[in-house]
Amino acid sequence: MQYRRFGRSNWNISEIGYGMWGLAGWTGSDRKETDDSLDLAVASGVNFFDTAWGYAEGLSERILGDLIRRFPEQKIYAATKIPPKNRIWPSQSTFSLEEVFPADYIVEYTEKSLRNLGTEQIDLLQFHVWEDAWADRDDWKEAIAKLSQEGKVARWGISVNRWEPNNALKTIETGLIDSVQVIYNIFDQAPEDHLFPLCRKHDVGVIARVPFDEGTLTGTFTKETTFPADDWRSTYFVPENLHASVDHADALRADIPEGMTMPELALRFILQNEDVHTTIPGMRKLPHVQSNVATSGKEALAASLMEKLKTHRWDREPTEWSQ
Repeated sequence: MQYRRFGRSNWNISEIGYGMWGLAGWTGSDRKETDDSLDLAVASGVNFFDTAWGYAEGLSERILGDLIRRFPEQKIYAATKIPPKNRIWPSQSTFSLEEVFPADYIVEYTEKSLRNLGTEQIDLLQFHVWEDAWADRDDWKEAIAKLSQEGKVARWGISVNRWEPNNALKTIETGLIDSVQVIYNIFDQAPEDHLFPLCRKHDVGVIARVPFDEGTLTGTFTKETTFPADDWRSTYFVPENLHASVDHADALRADIPEGMTMPELALRFILQNEDVHTTIPGMRKLPHVQSNVATSGKEALAASLMEKLKTHRWDREPTEWSQ
């Protein structure tokens, strides 16, 4: 496993992190299999785990807390998120800060996450949605200052709304945000335009989420793929999105080098970018851990291949189903 400096936190975190959304809120999760996969990840050098209270109302946080207690000798960086008070993902420009992150609510959910994790301090606490219009408000600034001074949170971050990588630029300029989590993959390359250069300027850590485009970049979806009604993907992969996603994945196949899988190419594309400090694929099963961890430290992709991959950029706008 290779490690990267996580911005001004100076943490050395694994370039392959562990996204824990799939452990709660997706169908097909098995707790023993989950724990075995988490244990293998730690044994393989993964030390950065990303969860959220919103993943089954704290269940994913509790699973992470159990993992931390199973490995007391190893430093496991726990990143979690405060859910929006109105429970709407993503945020919308019409929402006020009072509707989403009032100061007392920030404090309340910090305490809840601390109890779920069973730790005295949260390494990284992120706002699960964000609007850059809130950058100048004092409410959230005072709340995070209080929690930092009390030692309850070490670092603060923003999880940027889907397909809105520029909706945090003013907030980063405040100097109060230590990390940004954003969708970045072969299709979603827009963070390279403005977000990544600003993070570099302010020494802000970058977490690349959704490396497989919610599964499209595993190469396993077809236009007939369906999901159970209680799986959130059943409302995300509506025909409009599923069909377009499969078309883009099919177009990518021609540029996959011989002997390489689409998921490996997807991860190596992300790791090629030095502005990214970690990427957080979901790894619910042991083979997922093994294959994803194996991409760390591999040689750089050829410049000619990177040029081809740049042509697969797919700029999308938030819609009623983009969540």
